[in-house]
Amino acid sequence: MIDPLVVDLSRLQFALTAMYHFLFVPLTLGLSVLVAMMETVYVMTNRQIWRDMTKFWGLLFGINFAIGVATGLTMEFQFGMNWSYYSHYVGDIFGAPLAIEGLMAFFLEATLVGMMFFGWERLSKVGHLVVTWLVAIGTNLSALWILIANGWMQYPIGSEFNPETMRMEVTDFAAVLFNPVAQSKFVHTVSAGYVTGAIFVMAISAFYVLRGRNIAFAKRSMAIAAAFGMAASLSVVVLGDESGYTTSHNQQMKMAAMEAMWETEPAPAGLAIIGFPDQEAQETHFEVKMPYVLGLIGTRSLSEEMPGIKELVLIAEQRVRDGIIAYEAVMDIRENPDDIQAKALFERHQEDLGYGLLLKQYTEDITQATEEQVKLAALSTVPDVPTLFWTFRVMVGLGLFFIAFFAYAVVMAGKRVLHTKRWFMHLALWSLPAPWIASQAGWVVAEYGRQPWTVDGVLPTFLSVSSIGVVDVVLTIIAFTAFYGVMLVVEVYLMRKYILLGPEGAFHSGADAKQADALLGGGMVGAMPGATANPSHADKAPQTASREG
Repeated sequence: MIDPLVVDLSRLQFALTAMYHFLFVPLTLGLSVLVAMMETVYVMTNRQIWRDMTKFWGLLFGINFAIGVATGLTMEFQFGMNWSYYSHYVGDIFGAPLAIEGLMAFFLEATLVGMMFFGWERLSKVGHLVVTWLVAIGTNLSALWILIANGWMQYPIGSEFNPETMRMEVTDFAAVLFNPVAQSKFVHTVSAGYVTGAIFVMAISAFYVLRGRNIAFAKRSMAIAAAFGMAASLSVVVLGDESGYTTSHNQQMKMAAMEAMWETEPAPAGLAIIGFPDQEAQETHFEVKMPYVLGLIGTRSLSEEMPGIKELVLIAEQRVRDGIIAYEAVMDIRENPDDIQAKALFERHQEDLGYGLLLKQYTEDITQATEEQVKLAALSTVPDVPTLFWTFRVMVGLGLFFIAFFAYAVVMAGKRVLHTKRWFMHLALWSLPAPWIASQAGWVVAEYGRQPWTVDGVLPTFLSVSSIGVVDVVLTIIAFTAFYGVMLVVEVYLMRKYILLGPEGAFHSGADAKQADALLGGGMVGAMPGATANPSHADKAPQTASREG
């Protein structure tokens, strides 16, 4: 029997490292594209301020990229250290996208990122622009292959269990690549990263405006971030709807738990706006619903039902029983590989083998499982409903906030008065953590909602762990926490240092800093309500103002 404490600690360790790593990924995704867009404008206009914008935001991208790579490497180690049976059982499928990501995407980024930072004086303008765009493309390709691997864990198609090797094997690699769950997760996750990059640029630019410095720099940065963020935030909502559609078909229990939908509702189902799920009583108190919306999102129709948790548990009970039959057939095939009857029996029930494995947490010999144990195994397929219910609503609520935020920013930037709205500058600054909160909530829904499975319907989480002790896991948690703590200090220190220095201080010193500061800001400060202008810039206001257009 598996030690439940080892399972819980291994899950905790992976959750800590994965969620910490994903603090850096969305900003890398968003800034890579924004920096490429800024350099495109520089090449088209040949205006120095756009070059300075590219270099400054590129510097912050580089810091975040480096720390992100360092924190991502430790995650790879855990597949062998903490999840060795998972690696053995599904390594043929899961390992391929990870290998391709390393060979195709990561090497593309790692090779070209140096050229991006050190090639300004060695490459032509167009050549350097191509390099910058290739870095952005490589960053997005990294996300694609990782999410293909994760999408297969959510919806394991293109593969089947081989009784002779006792492992999952690829049967259709194209199906793995074009997995609908993986594709919807990719576009949704990447769009969320773009929102993160846009909010980051908006917040730091707002900080400069509120400090009365680098106004021209901040105005242009906010303008491009507002347009980019508006498109990205709309994409997140639209593509999130597509994710909901795929989830309702491929992970029905997760969808039911997200909505705390205990009973199957008549079509079309309503979307719960608010409520207080009670998992023990299997009901939701003080629930307020929006009619038809969930049915339209989940089924794209007004006539198709969405099953509730109780009905899905009954379906799981039958799948557990069929899984026992599949398991018995596998044991017979192992004893006699030529047993045609056992092979035929396995073919009929192989899709339910994973449900039979759920019984391993209740009995050594699942072929002798009692009816009560079958019911317990079926009930274990229900994830923690209150957690999913609330994290999903945090994610959706912040998504709607981003649309309103960027819509206002686009309108005001179009009128060239965004930088004068001091209340909005404060809002932008305080909104800096919001996209990270939304992203982390989204991953909680995606990963916590898949429990009790490591690979949905195929491999239970408690069977995936390595044969290690509690002390081993605790020591590695301490080591990873210490390592990540150091990385966090380095990230915050470097980001804070260069943000406070600003674009003029990051690349200039002495007299050059004064000249750069005059170029990048200051001149328009006096026009801002309540702003304090730098006296040394007062005489430059007319010239700076003339360059604002």
